[in-house]
This record gives sequence, structure tokens and C-alpha cells, in this order.
Amino acid sequence: MSTELPQSSVPPPTGVDEPSSAPTRRTFIATTTAVGGAVVAGGVIGGTLLVDDEMVAAEAPPESHVSLTVNGARRTVTVDNRTSLLDLLREQFGLTGSKKGCNAGACGACTVLVDGRRVNSCLTLAVRLEDAEVTTIEGLGEGDELHPLQQAFIDEDAFQCGYCTPGQIMSGVGCIKEGHTGSPEEIREWMSGNICRCGCYVKIVRAVEQTAAGRK
Repeated sequence: MSTELPQSSVPPPTGVDEPSSAPTRRTFIATTTAVGGAVVAGGVIGGTLLVDDEMVAAEAPPESHVSLTVNGARRTVTVDNRTSLLDLLREQFGLTGSKKGCNAGACGACTVLVDGRRVNSCLTLAVRLEDAEVTTIEGLGEGDELHPLQQAFIDEDAFQCGYCTPGQIMSGVGCIKEGHTGSPEEIREWMSGNICRCGCYVKIVRAVEQTAAGRK
């Protein structure tokens, strides 16, 4: 009986220090991820990332020059065509009296006068106001003298937190100019676009009535 062991069909293991020519799953994933990321970023040639000038130009937002008068002062600025009048007033002109409430034209906190008419500045594109005249709460009075409606708000205690007050006053001035102050009901109807979360509506109507009566 032979004592020789049968030869195994399994090849002997290679040395631990012998490098393998086949990529591992880990190196394959790392390599393809790095290459794919470079391609998405814009392409790599000679190890240098290329940025297409046309791509940069396409990503830059369109801008325009606009000249308008704000509270009696002529202003000329370059603005992103998507900039609202509210953002222009607050962020570039530093006129923070107009408040950003809903930013959707539903609360009236951003109301200003444009050419004498009240508008929601959050919905008004600044680029469309070439040669327009804008009045904000900061420019309503004459120096240290308050506008009659500002004084009426104080006399009637027509505010609590005060957040909506600038928009309420600007809307009230527009309401008076438009002649919609024949009755408390009419005032409430034409001031209905301005929300007061503190619930000062009764006193706001009284302030508008008081001011309108003084103008007659």
C-alpha cells in the first residue's frame, strides 16, 4: 500500500509580499468615484480642472442699472433682476422700517408708496422702477415732525408689538389719498390687506378716521 499523499489540485498559496495585479473591490470603487467626480466637476486634463467661460457666464445672474428716487433722494444702483423692492430698500439702502413678514404679499408689513400708490414691496421687482418715486416710513414725516397719521397712531394707541405698524401707516396714507375713508366699514375694507396679529384693528381704524377728518 502506497503511503504517498495525492497531489492537490489547489495551487499553493503565493507569498504574502507578492503584489496582486488584479484591483480589489475597494480600489475599484475609490478610483471610479474619483474619476466620476472630476468629470462631473467639468473635466480634467493633465491634472487641471477646466471651467468653461460660457458656463460661468450662464451661471451669473442677470443684472440691470436702475435709477429711482427714495424718500426724496435720487439713487442709482446695479441690481440682480430678481431683487424685490423690499430687499433693495432693506439690504442695499439700509431702510429697515419696511418689514419682511410673509414675503408673499399677504400681510402688508412691507407696504410702501410708489408714485403715491401703495404697493407690496416684496412683490415688486426693483428693476421695473426706473424713474419711480418711492416713499417709505422713514421718509413720511418732515424732519422731526411726524406725519399726521403717525401722530394719530400714537394718540389712539394703535399698535402693540409694532412690527406691522410701518406697513399699516403707509397703507393708511394710501387709503386716505384714495378717498376710501367714508366710514369705518370702508376703511376696514380698503385696509384689509394689512394684518395685525396683535388685534389693534379698532384703534387703527380710529387713527385713519382721525387723520382723514383733519384733511377735510
